[in-house]
Amino acid sequence: MLPTTSVNSRTQGNGTLSSRDAARHTAGAKRYKYLRRLVHFRHMDFEFALWQMLYLFTSPQKVYRNFQYRKQTKDQWARDDPAFLVLLSIWLCVSTLMFGFVLQMGFVETLKLLLWIVFIDCIGVGLLIATSMWFISNKYLVKHQGRDYDVEWGYAFDVHLNAFYPLLVILHFIQLFFIKYVVLSDWFIGYFVGNTFWLIAIGYYIYITFLGYSGKLQVTFFFLSAIWSCKAPL
Repeated sequence: MLPTTSVNSRTQGNGTLSSRDAARHTAGAKRYKYLRRLVHFRHMDFEFALWQMLYLFTSPQKVYRNFQYRKQTKDQWARDDPAFLVLLSIWLCVSTLMFGFVLQMGFVETLKLLLWIVFIDCIGVGLLIATSMWFISNKYLVKHQGRDYDVEWGYAFDVHLNAFYPLLVILHFIQLFFIKYVVLSDWFIGYFVGNTFWLIAIGYYIYITFLGYSGKLQVTFFFLSAIWSCKAPL
């Protein structure tokens, strides 16, 4: 089922949320709770976030089943614990430093690369993709049109983060073992290996994103078309 913000069973007799529950589930209240936990590391569940990172490679369906469980218990699809974002940020920094070290980049070049990866590749592209998928899902893919069934923007961004992490590991960690003497060589094998890494990374990004929106036939067709368009030039 496509993740939505449908009204749950905690409603009044007229089918509307009580004023207390409505205040708790506003976007502002959720954002405040998320930011408040961001500055309290003891309130974050890093063990569970690590579990999610592992299962994004081995069994990503289990990660999205946890999103469904959160909706049932907390009436929210998007993450309310910033631990995953914190660990992803740390991995962004560490992998970029490793990348700069392997390629023998200077401090300034490594810093520029880090800023580009964080603010352009991760956040900038993520905002664009999440907003696009949020708009498309709400306009064309939800079963019922209406405010109570809108796909959460926060969930759309979480789907991007879920898909971005494996891409980051493939391109910024696994590829490091081949980049200096294979990928950057002028041989055909270098181009082949480099393009293969990018194909796997982008394909995995599309697959993880597909799982997040896999409740509609239109979504299935959309993502299969995207995968085919990536393969076609090769």
